[in-house]
Amino acid sequence: MQTEVRYSHLTPSELRRRREEAPIAYLPLGTLEWHGEHLPLGADGLQSSGFFQHLAREVGGVVLPMLFLGPDITAVHDGREFYGMDVVGFPDQPPQQLEGSAYHIPDQIFDQLVEQTLKQLRRAGFRVVMAHGHGPSIHRFTEHIPRWEQQLNLRLFTAWSGEDAAMPGLQTDHAAANETSLTMFLYPHLVHMENLDNDPNTWPLGVAGRDPRFHASAEHGQELVEYHSHRLAVLLRNAIKELQR
Repeated sequence: MQTEVRYSHLTPSELRRRREEAPIAYLPLGTLEWHGEHLPLGADGLQSSGFFQHLAREVGGVVLPMLFLGPDITAVHDGREFYGMDVVGFPDQPPQQLEGSAYHIPDQIFDQLVEQTLKQLRRAGFRVVMAHGHGPSIHRFTEHIPRWEQQLNLRLFTAWSGEDAAMPGLQTDHAAANETSLTMFLYPHLVHMENLDNDPNTWPLGVAGRDPRFHASAEHGQELVEYHSHRLAVLLRNAIKELQR
């Protein structure tokens, strides 16, 4: 049995013990969004949650439920709003609604939602919060780190923090080799490569990055998770030491 690290699954005494050992909360910034025919619609939050659970078992802390609402690029066509891969997934074409995407909120609402979440975490006794997941959500989060750290007396990080060139990052494409490899390792039963066209000349719809049919593997996903878990464990342990001085 693996150690339970999900906030929603802990009793108060279990939460208290984990917080006292390491007052870290992990916030998966997800979506319900098209990630190709081969990945689940919750891929963003599932990847970040799965990675955070791995990291929390190494360094301590608890993992929050996925925040599935988030910002993204938008466009209006024929009186309808489109966002995310609806827009960028169809270069030189009118936007088209991709099946299952249901997550977009305006930037300002997202900012308010995250800020209130951070306030509640500080109230609950946490001192460090790491967020990661959906690209536009991470960018908005990162923009506000200086202000939120000062206002809320928190240390805030993303899983991009301190990244070097030795290894590819986490969730650096859209449903391509990086995200597919992570999902293959963390949730192998949710990946359906058979849903993709075998023809290498037919590009998978709504996929951006290296072709997952030829460059994704569970082994690479495991390599990414283990490398970044060790890297970020050092970052987080140092942050806790600084807070204790």
